[in-house]
Amino acid sequence: MTTSLPIERYGLIGNTRTAALVADTGEIDWLCEGAFDGPAVFAALLGGPEHGTWRLAPAAAPQHGSERGAGVSVSRHYVRDSLVLESEWRTATGVVRVTDFMPLTAGTTQVIRIVEGLVGEVAMVSELRARPGYGRVVPWVHEDGGRIVAEGGGVAVWLDGPCRQREMGGDVIGHFVVAAGTSVALALSVAPAHEAPPRVPDPDSALVEATSFWREFASRCTYRGPHREAVVRSALTLKALTYAPSGAIVAAPTTSLPEEIGGERNWDYRHAWVRDSAGTLAALIGAGYQEEAVAWRRWLLRAVGSGPLRIMYGLRGEHDLPERDLYWLPGYAGSAPVRVGNEAAQQVQLDVYGELIETLYLAHEAGIAHCEDTAALHRRLIAQVEAKWQQPDAGIWEGRGALRHYVHSKVMLWAAVDRTARLAEDGALPLDPAPLRELAARIHTEVCEKGFDPAHNTFTQSYGSTDLDAALLLIPAVGFLPGDDPRVLGTIDAVRDALSTPDGFVYRYPTKGDTVGADGLAGDEGAFLLCSFWLVDALALSGRIEEARPLYARLLGVRNDLGLASEEYSPGAGRLLGNFPQTYTHEAIIRSALLLQRVTARGARDVEIAAIEEITPALVRTGAGR
Repeated sequence: MTTSLPIERYGLIGNTRTAALVADTGEIDWLCEGAFDGPAVFAALLGGPEHGTWRLAPAAAPQHGSERGAGVSVSRHYVRDSLVLESEWRTATGVVRVTDFMPLTAGTTQVIRIVEGLVGEVAMVSELRARPGYGRVVPWVHEDGGRIVAEGGGVAVWLDGPCRQREMGGDVIGHFVVAAGTSVALALSVAPAHEAPPRVPDPDSALVEATSFWREFASRCTYRGPHREAVVRSALTLKALTYAPSGAIVAAPTTSLPEEIGGERNWDYRHAWVRDSAGTLAALIGAGYQEEAVAWRRWLLRAVGSGPLRIMYGLRGEHDLPERDLYWLPGYAGSAPVRVGNEAAQQVQLDVYGELIETLYLAHEAGIAHCEDTAALHRRLIAQVEAKWQQPDAGIWEGRGALRHYVHSKVMLWAAVDRTARLAEDGALPLDPAPLRELAARIHTEVCEKGFDPAHNTFTQSYGSTDLDAALLLIPAVGFLPGDDPRVLGTIDAVRDALSTPDGFVYRYPTKGDTVGADGLAGDEGAFLLCSFWLVDALALSGRIEEARPLYARLLGVRNDLGLASEEYSPGAGRLLGNFPQTYTHEAIIRSALLLQRVTARGARDVEIAAIEEITPALVRTGAGR
């Protein structure tokens, strides 16, 4: 089995177009060219060093090992309120600081790594193993105009710096010594091989520009509660996962990090899910950000067009995201297959109407006026809801089994109609609210009759089923029923009993190990962090704030040392699982912090009412399903 570092040992750097994962051992093991969904030039994350990596570390430190060797230690942090990563290495001969970041103003994908001597002298090594095409192409390494470049598969990877580099079997190796008070900067640029060489960047000015960009963004956060550090770090992460050229928001910058080590639940998240995006925008608007909502709305209008709403789109609005296996990659910790593209894009998931329309409602409440194009889109969407609400669908979790009448989907369809009626009543949409209110009542009645199990006092995953689903925790969050309704309290308790660990880590739904379950997949998975934050929200809205607060703190504790979280968590192993970092986990961190602040200030009952009248539903409710 391939040896892989724990996911939590990676940090994120990015330029709002693509991103890189930097290990605490000095390797960059993941970087996609040009855009989040571009082919990776470093793919060691899903295989080994032979699939592409760039190591920069003291020569005494072992390569990609879990142990750092005698006399070598490292600590790391982000420069305050930024995505600039600093790692401080201590060796037997001295101390150095390595600063990693990606410039935001470059026309090409660039990574800059600055090594500064702090104490004594440290011998350093740079080992660049560029492998375009997701680790498949061994490039031709040569000099061009006095610069070293690795070309292959139509991609050119340029490495600039003052130290001498040499070629060894398609790799670029450099050795240098950094003394106290001196520094060495290395700059990597990735560009199409047929284009003119990219400019050599100025590391110092690029660092100032990058730091200023992230700090300015962080300064706009309006949250001033007790969890400000976590909220700001999550907001920065969400911004980093926004594709600036179009306004699209990716679910994660990675593909195929497994939900179970050795399992097959490995998916490509480098696309823009409507559900994830809506949740991200809800959280950002709640934290004081509005520019991102306007940019995302423009992307949405371009992506959806005049047809039916899809669950996800490409970064530029593409509809076709064909799924294929990269058979030459063994996968993270041997977890195969490695997939690019996502065939779930073809699924019908009716809940997305609710997430999207609720976000449009939130934007209106935040003062972002409906434009004529948005109003036209909204009218088309609600007409589709009227035509489809009685149909079965694939559900929030994108199972690959039979279609069913999922209770969560019906609840979100109710939310879509309810929020549309509110906008009509406010005069923001030229619609008659009376038929909308009648339709909302019909959906509500059906869900309460067909989606509730009176014998066990709980709502169920789907009509006629006895299975539970963590998405049922959202029923009070969207205002479908009050938090103190006996049916809601029964559902919360049932989900805690059946799907939660004693510490409050919540699983999405029952899985069956080696047996193929109702979702059409075999295998198990970790606890879903988003669902665990949903439990925080449900507890708060049901008046159990003293249970919600420690659970929230416990969930923050599973983030890594840089404040980053993935999709899932293994309570037994104490490890992060799934694609990393994950947008909806970080939007949930923001959403729950805002809700807890409101509950503390105004009381659970007041916040529950405000959830309908103000902005809480989109903050509490939104999530992503896979």
